[in-house]
Amino acid sequence: MAERVLVIGSGGREHALAWKLAQSPHVKHVFVAPGNAGTADNGKISNSAVLVSNHTIVTQFCKDHNIGLVLVGPEALLAAGIADDLRAAGVGCFGPCARAAQLASHSSSSKAFLERHGIPTARWRAFGSPQEACRFITSTDFPARVVRARGPAARKEVTIAASKEEACRAVQEIMQDRMFGDMVVIEELLQGEELSCSCFTDGVTVASMPPAQPHKRLQDGDQGPSTAGMGAYCPVPQVPEALLEHIRDTILQHIVDSLRQEGAAYVGVLQTGLMLTKEGMKVLNFKCQFGDPQCQVILPLLENDFYEVIQAAIDGKLCSCMPAWSENRSSVCVVMASPGYPGDSDKGMEVTGLLQAEELGLQVFHGGTALKDGRVVTSGGRVLSITAVKQDLMEAVGEANRGVATIHFPGATFRRDIGLRGLRLLQQPLYVSTAPEALVYKDRPVGAATRDVWSRSEGGGFAAFFDLKASGYDDPILVSQTKGLGPKLQVAQVCKRHDTIGQDLVALCVNDLLAQGAEPLFFLSHLTCGKLDAEVLETIKEGIAEACRSAGCAFLGEQVTEVAAPCPPGHCDLAGFVVGAVERGQRLPGLQRAQEGDALLGLGCPGIPGPAFGIVRRILLTSSLHCSSPAPGSCGHSTLGDVLLTPGKMFSPALLPVLRSGHVKGFAPTAEGLLGGISRVLPEHVSAVLDALSWKIPEIFCWLYKEGNLSAEEMAQTFPCGIGAVLVVQKELAQHVLQDIQRQQEAWLIGKVVAPCHTGSRIEVENLVEALQLSSPQQLLNDSTAQSQPQPRKRKVKVAVLVSGAGELSLVLAQRMSLHVLERLVQVCPPGLSFSGISRVIDHKLYGSRSEFDSTIDRVLEEFSVELVCLSGFTRVLSSPFLQKWKGKILSASPSLFPLIKDGNAHQEPLESGFKVAGCTVHFVLEEPSAGAAIRREPLAGDTEAALEERLRDAELRAFPPALQLVASGAVWLGAHGRTCWRRESQRPSPQEEQGHGSSSAEPQEHEGLWAGP
Repeated sequence: MAERVLVIGSGGREHALAWKLAQSPHVKHVFVAPGNAGTADNGKISNSAVLVSNHTIVTQFCKDHNIGLVLVGPEALLAAGIADDLRAAGVGCFGPCARAAQLASHSSSSKAFLERHGIPTARWRAFGSPQEACRFITSTDFPARVVRARGPAARKEVTIAASKEEACRAVQEIMQDRMFGDMVVIEELLQGEELSCSCFTDGVTVASMPPAQPHKRLQDGDQGPSTAGMGAYCPVPQVPEALLEHIRDTILQHIVDSLRQEGAAYVGVLQTGLMLTKEGMKVLNFKCQFGDPQCQVILPLLENDFYEVIQAAIDGKLCSCMPAWSENRSSVCVVMASPGYPGDSDKGMEVTGLLQAEELGLQVFHGGTALKDGRVVTSGGRVLSITAVKQDLMEAVGEANRGVATIHFPGATFRRDIGLRGLRLLQQPLYVSTAPEALVYKDRPVGAATRDVWSRSEGGGFAAFFDLKASGYDDPILVSQTKGLGPKLQVAQVCKRHDTIGQDLVALCVNDLLAQGAEPLFFLSHLTCGKLDAEVLETIKEGIAEACRSAGCAFLGEQVTEVAAPCPPGHCDLAGFVVGAVERGQRLPGLQRAQEGDALLGLGCPGIPGPAFGIVRRILLTSSLHCSSPAPGSCGHSTLGDVLLTPGKMFSPALLPVLRSGHVKGFAPTAEGLLGGISRVLPEHVSAVLDALSWKIPEIFCWLYKEGNLSAEEMAQTFPCGIGAVLVVQKELAQHVLQDIQRQQEAWLIGKVVAPCHTGSRIEVENLVEALQLSSPQQLLNDSTAQSQPQPRKRKVKVAVLVSGAGELSLVLAQRMSLHVLERLVQVCPPGLSFSGISRVIDHKLYGSRSEFDSTIDRVLEEFSVELVCLSGFTRVLSSPFLQKWKGKILSASPSLFPLIKDGNAHQEPLESGFKVAGCTVHFVLEEPSAGAAIRREPLAGDTEAALEERLRDAELRAFPPALQLVASGAVWLGAHGRTCWRRESQRPSPQEEQGHGSSSAEPQEHEGLWAGP
C-alpha cells in the first residue's frame, strides 16, 4: 500500500527530498511543510501550512492525514527532539534522536565526543574567560586560530583567524558581545585537502554516499562572505578508493558505533566535514541531515528507490538494501540567490525562465520562492538550485551554467566557478600515501600531476608530455608567454621578503594568456643568481607552486643557474614560461572589434608589476624612506617594502567565463603601464578617454608620484595606477558585464572608446593629477610634525551613512530611509557631495565576530568607492583595525559640546554640572574620543532634560551638513596628532564671524572656529 510522506522544511534540500521520494511507487503523496513554489501542487507533491515548530500539532497532522513517514530537514528541529516525539506517537521518522543530534548542534559537545572515542580532530579547548583563551592561543606550539562560540554549530559562530593576534581579538569581541553565549572553543587551524562525506545509517550499518564538494563563499574564487552554500558538485573526482574506504571504516562507522555505545543510536543521514592532513584524516564538523546544496547533487545520482532505502534504515535492515550510485555520471548544482544575500534580501521579485531551464533537461530545485497571483516570486536568500547531471564533470558544469543563464530575476547572485575545483583535480588528483595507521596527505612533489594528462620525458630536465585530449580539449590552439620580474626581485632581496615573488611571476604570465581567452596548462621558471640561497629558493618555489595551483596549471619545475663572479652575491633574476590552450572557437576577438562608443572596464589591482620597478628603485635611492619604514597611509601596520612587494592579481580562472561569454571584445593586462595595456586592445582608427576619478588609486602610487616628482604622463606610461587589466565591452552591455565582474573583485567603468585624436596621445587620462593628489596620504608617518593641506575637491565626494536599525538591520548605505538625520542630509546635501541612492543591509548576526562584520562593511564601502562615512544612530562598536583604516574619514555627532561622553545620556551632564549651554558636536571618530577632533559644535539653551533631548535632534541636523561640507571640500582634515586641522589659519572662522558679529583679528585657539550660532 502506497504511503503518504511529510517532508519538513522550505529550502532546496526539502524540494530535492520530496522530488526523489515522489519517484517511488511506494509513495502516494508527499506533503511539504511549509514548502515553496516548487513544491506547491506539483504532481504527487503539495504544500502544507502545519505549524512545524509545535511537535504536538505536527503529530496530530500526521495522524489526521495517515502519514506513515516524516523526513525532517532543519537540524534545529531534530536537536529539539521532534524525531523522539513522532516516534513516541507511533509515527515513523527518518532522523536522529535529540541526544544524537547534539553531535552537530554544539561544537563543544561534539569535540568532547570525538576526544572520548579517539576520533582524530583538531586540538582544542573550551574557555569561559577571554584572558584564559588568549593565553592558550599565544602559548600553544600549534596554530590555535579557529574560534568557535559554544552553541549551535553554525557558520556565523566560527572565525578563522590569519594570526594568533587576530584570534585573540576575535575572542575578545565574541566574549564582549555575548552574542553566542559565555563559552568559546579554540581549535587548531588544520591544513590540507577538505572533503565532505555523508552516509545513510540505521544505527549499525553505514552506507556511504559519493563525496561532494560544496562552495561556501558568495563570490567566484572563494571570495566574499561565507554563506550556507552557493553550489556543489558530486562526486569529487580522482579520490582514491582506499581513501573512501578509510573514511567509511575509521570515521563514519566509528562515530555510529560510538554513539550506539553511549545509548544514542543514530538513524538517519550523517554528514562529516573532513580534512586530509599530513598527519592523517581529521574531523572538522558534523551535520545530522543532508547538507544544502549537497543534497541537490547527491540524490540525483541515487539509483535505488529512495523510500526503500529510508525504510530499510528505520527498520534496522540497511544491510539488505544498500544504495547504489550512478557510475560515470557527474552532478553540478549552482545556487541563484537574491541581491543582498547573505544579509537581508529583497523579496517579491518575479522569477522567469524556469520552463526554459527544465526544457534543457535540468532539475530546478526551489528554495526561497513563493507563488503570487500565479507567478513565482522570490521570498528568501537562496532562491533556486539549478542541477545538471551529465556523463562528465565538464559537461555538467557547462549545462548548469547554461541553465542559470536562462533564468532571470532582478539582482540575481550566483557563482560561475562551481565545479572548476573538480576539473583541476582531474589534472592534479589528491596525492596520498598509505601510512601504517591511516592515509596521509602529502605535499605534491614539484611537477606531480595526473599521468593521464602529462608525464615526464625520459630525457629528464624540463621535457614533458601533455595529453590535451585527456584535458578535455577538442580543437585546441596552444598559447605561450614568458615574463621576467627584473628589478622587483632585487627590491625583494633588499627587503628580505620572497613569499610574494612566485605569485607575481605566475600572475604576469597567466594574465597574458587571458588576452587570447586561453587557460594555463603548465608553467616552469628559471632563476639566475650570484650565490645560491637554498632558503630563498625554496620560498620562491613554494610561492610559484601555490600560484600554479590557484591558476589550475601544473608546475613542471624550476631551473637554477648560479653565475660565477663578478656577479654580485645578492643579484638575482627570475623568469617564467607558461603554456596554455584555448578551443579554436573560443579565442577572444582581435583588435578590429573595438569601435567608437564602446566602454572600458578596469579591474582593480593594488600591486606594482615587475616592469615598473626600474623607476621604483630609482625613487627609493633618493627617498628619505627605506623599505623598513612605515608605508604611507598604513597607520604603521605595514612597511613600505611590504606594500611595494604586494603581488599582482591573477585573473584566471575566475574571469574566463566572463571573457568567453561573447560580451567582451578585448582584454589586456596593464603590467607594462596603463597606457601600454589599453593600447593593446585599441585598433588604430580609434582613441580612448579615461577618467582617473572613476576608480580608486592605491596610496602607494600617489606616494611614488609625489616622491619621484613624476609627471602624470610618466605615471600612466609606467604604472597601472590601480588598474590590473582593461576590458573593452559594448556600451549597452557594460553594466551587465561590470556587475558580473564585481561579484568576484573590484572593477569600475573607467572610460570609453572615442573617435581618433589627431594631436598628441591616442589615450587621454583625464583628472589623473587631481586623482593622485586626492588619494595621496595626508601626512607621512615618519614626519609627525608636517601638516599637509589637502587641495579643495572639485568633484562630488561619495558619502555613505551607516545606520543601526531595529531587528536584524545593522548597516545601510542609502538615502531612501525614513530616518530623520539621513533624510535631512539628503535634503540639505551641500554642493560637492553625493549619496549613492543604493541601500545595502548587513545583518551582524551572520558574522561570528566584530572584525568579520567590520570587514564586510569595509568591503561594501570599497565596492561603492566611498570616501566619507557618516554615523547616524550607529550603535555598534567599530573595531580598531576598521577605525585605523578609515581614520579621518568617519564623522559622527555626539549629544554634547565636549564629545567625551560614551553613554546615551550626554544631554543630562550640562544640567547636572551647572552649565547653562548644551549642544551637539560633529567630530571625527577615533578609537579614543578627543575634543581636539571636533569639526563643528551646535550650542543650545534649555532648562529641562526633555527640552534638550528634543532640540538636540534638530541641532544635529543643522550641524552635520556644514561639517560634512568642510571635510568634503578639503578645508578640514584630521592631522596625524588626532586633532582637527584647517587649510588656512586665516580661513578658520571665529565665533563672532559665524554668529555674524564681524571678524576677529586675534589668533584663534585650538577649539575656536567650531561654533555655530544658536
